[in-house]
Amino acid sequence: MSMRRESFLACVQERGEYRTAEAAERAARIVLALLGAHLVGTVRAELAARLPETYALILLNPLQAAEPLSPQRFVRATAAWIEGATEKTALWDISAVLSTAADSAGDALTREILLQLPPGYDLLFGHPEPT
Repeated sequence: MSMRRESFLACVQERGEYRTAEAAERAARIVLALLGAHLVGTVRAELAARLPETYALILLNPLQAAEPLSPQRFVRATAAWIEGATEKTALWDISAVLSTAADSAGDALTREILLQLPPGYDLLFGHPEPT
């Protein structure tokens, strides 16, 4: 396990306030698999290059999306994949993972990623907001 993977997961775990690294890992895998289905070409490759290898592979071999999901449907899809999740907890999961991915990507690449996504995803890439 590379340090990069550990630090990525530690960041997700802290932002998502997960009790265990396993919970953070599960969220990271599901959210990045769904995100990967929405990105194409060099943008997806560049993001993958900045993620730890485990997550890069997930991003590059995504769950196929028949159509781009709106942010609301992305949240619902995430909730469906995470056992015991609600839309509210899924939103928290997504935000923890995507804000960490955005930090890895940097501002310029994050802007390019958002251009490939339906409107409203910028909110999902923000830090989780305590309710």
